[in-house]
Amino acid sequence: MKYNDLVVDKNTRPSRKGRGISAGQGKTAGRGTKGQKSRTGHRKMPAGFMGGQRAIMQAVPKLKGFKSLHAKAEVVYTDRLNDLSGDVDNAKLYEAGLIKSPFNKVKVITRGELTAKVNLSTQFASKTAIEAIKKAGGKFVKVAVPTRSVSEDSRKGSKSEK
Repeated sequence: MKYNDLVVDKNTRPSRKGRGISAGQGKTAGRGTKGQKSRTGHRKMPAGFMGGQRAIMQAVPKLKGFKSLHAKAEVVYTDRLNDLSGDVDNAKLYEAGLIKSPFNKVKVITRGELTAKVNLSTQFASKTAIEAIKKAGGKFVKVAVPTRSVSEDSRKGSKSEK
């Protein structure tokens, strides 16, 4: 901020509208002439009110497209599976830092080359990813999304502990 940008309005009084012609805001008091907004009490209209016709919210079309309520599956690429071996499931992928939560859906997609023998147990895998896993000597099993147990929820902080 610069010194010349300062706005000092300490001694200005509020304008008194509708107090005669000589006051500067007399007669219509800056409301124009006629109409609903020139009358007293016009501020009490709800937002989007358009004089009795359809409200502005109904006149504007809704956004196009579709938003799904289902959570999207987290993606894991086959070249990231080279660091793992043996039986791999959501928990092991979570421990390796490849997914954000072990309780989310996981989809394995082909990228790069898979050399490790992996027995994968996740929710989804692309056809080419399944072929790459079989080619490396592993297998793919489709399983349901793991659910949180009651004991895990209570460890995260129940109301009695707080």
